[in-house]
Amino acid sequence: MRCGPSVTPKDIDLQALRDKYAQERDKRLRKDGTAQYIHTGGGEDPDFWENDPHMPPVVRDPIVDDVEVVVIGGGFAGLLAGAHLKKAGVDDVRIIEMGGDFGGVWYWNRYPGIQCDNESYCYIPLLEELNYMPSKRFPDGVEIYQHCRNIGTHFGLYEGALFGTMIRAIRWNEATQRWTITTNHDDELRARYVVMATGPWSKPKLPGIAGLHSFKGHAFHSARWDYDYTGGNTTDTTLDKLADKRVAVIGTGATAIQIVPYLGRYARHLTVFQRTPSAVDARRNPPTDPEWAASLKPGWQKERQANFHAFASDPFPSIPATEDISCDFFTEVGRNVSARINGHANLSTDDLAAIREEEDYGVMERIRRRVDDIVEDPATAEALKPYYRYMCKRPCSSNDYLETFNRSNVTLVDVSGSKGVERVTEKGLIANDQEHEVDCIIFASGFEISAQDQKVASGIEAIDGRDGLSLYDHWRDGFRTLHGMTSHGFPGMFFTGYTQGGGNASVTANYVQQGEHIAYIIAEARVRGATTVEPTVEAQDDWVRTVHELAPPNTFLEQCTPGYYNNEGGGNGGIRAAIGERYAAGFYAFDKLLDDWRNEGQMVGMRLIK
Repeated sequence: MRCGPSVTPKDIDLQALRDKYAQERDKRLRKDGTAQYIHTGGGEDPDFWENDPHMPPVVRDPIVDDVEVVVIGGGFAGLLAGAHLKKAGVDDVRIIEMGGDFGGVWYWNRYPGIQCDNESYCYIPLLEELNYMPSKRFPDGVEIYQHCRNIGTHFGLYEGALFGTMIRAIRWNEATQRWTITTNHDDELRARYVVMATGPWSKPKLPGIAGLHSFKGHAFHSARWDYDYTGGNTTDTTLDKLADKRVAVIGTGATAIQIVPYLGRYARHLTVFQRTPSAVDARRNPPTDPEWAASLKPGWQKERQANFHAFASDPFPSIPATEDISCDFFTEVGRNVSARINGHANLSTDDLAAIREEEDYGVMERIRRRVDDIVEDPATAEALKPYYRYMCKRPCSSNDYLETFNRSNVTLVDVSGSKGVERVTEKGLIANDQEHEVDCIIFASGFEISAQDQKVASGIEAIDGRDGLSLYDHWRDGFRTLHGMTSHGFPGMFFTGYTQGGGNASVTANYVQQGEHIAYIIAEARVRGATTVEPTVEAQDDWVRTVHELAPPNTFLEQCTPGYYNNEGGGNGGIRAAIGERYAAGFYAFDKLLDDWRNEGQMVGMRLIK
């Protein structure tokens, strides 16, 4: 399917909306920024992070072993790193994962209604290699979790994997030229190479509400769903045990959009506490057409990802609007911009920015008017309208979320004016000076994506490189890497995720890119007889300078309502993108840069230690 530009309202007052957006942002700003959250793990709130509701605790003897490569994390980042290592001929790979199986976010998040919210044909990796086609455009979490397991089986990654295992410390040993990795099972693994693949969505966080631990009822985080309490399971979402329960949900981001319809359907009463509404579009989720799937040619997934990225991430797509393959709610603004600029070769930067802003405002106004079409109570409808630029907060889609607020047993509590819930009591929550008594609180409060402290984000007590240099100190004032994947002073250690790389609209495309590059470096170092590898300080500093010089100003993020996309609006850490420092030339320019680097064969900027 291909589509053209969408129809959006034209009778809008841009200046009035700019003013409204600024007002809505300002009333939510908090001085504490990301410090408003409570960190889980490290002995704090273990029920919300360390406890595994899906598997019993692992009981085993400590392991002492030498291994070539240890990969920390068994989600898509770790699986793709392991897969590319195996493909490069590096077989001695051990993945360490705190969950009971592979899957990462898809292992932990099993709440009712969980689905992919990027289209699966772009998001789910290795579809061609595993000869697998998703059942529908936005498949259920159970299906994606199974695909993760299939990757583990296909590449032999279960062999040597340690599940139910948490990293305590990673320290470089100069005498052995290896990393010593210790765990909660008192393991001691000595690895030549370590790949950090913990992912930005791995560690739940809790809102720092006064009296949080005084609540006498039941409470859990959405990423640790308690089906024993709610009833149902991952395949049967009949939450029958909630029939006599008053349930509160804190948070209205992507997770809440998916769980609220089920809670509203089964709970005696549901109260949703909302600080900032999500932009919720309709969800077009047809089953995969078998004829279309059969017609695809080799390389189709990479082509589709490039097409999706052009409309979802490029501010001014060079592809004609009618070539949008996914026709996704993520691509609508880009598609409309493309239609406007097509055939206008001499537009100035200011002209382009103005067109982008107009199309952004038009799409958001269409979404707000959709709220009016669905929600019956005018006051509730107004509270559910998102007043901010598109991509200030993660876009969502649902055919049931807004409709849920028409139910007599569902209440929306808007806490934007008070900047959040004021207090938790023994019986419930106080918001807007009113106590709401509940039996259960479900925290849909997100993850440590924007944590200022890398130690908090990783949950690992120590990552110490050469001469005891702490990675947390090394990166305290910002990332210091070569190509986002290696750092001076940390020989043989590699990083995945949003550090200083390209950044694709499909997060797994980043992991594929990084896994391939990391596997190349390790395999090439082995061929050349190196004990380990490390970037020179000059190469590292040159790359950091390049990233910073290309970085655009934070003007857009400054205009956004507070959230993890903009470091909660600044607060104690200033405005910055939560998902790292991107190489502003773009993902595909970065991909070519890496490809050229590998093809030159000189390992420029890397020191091979023999």
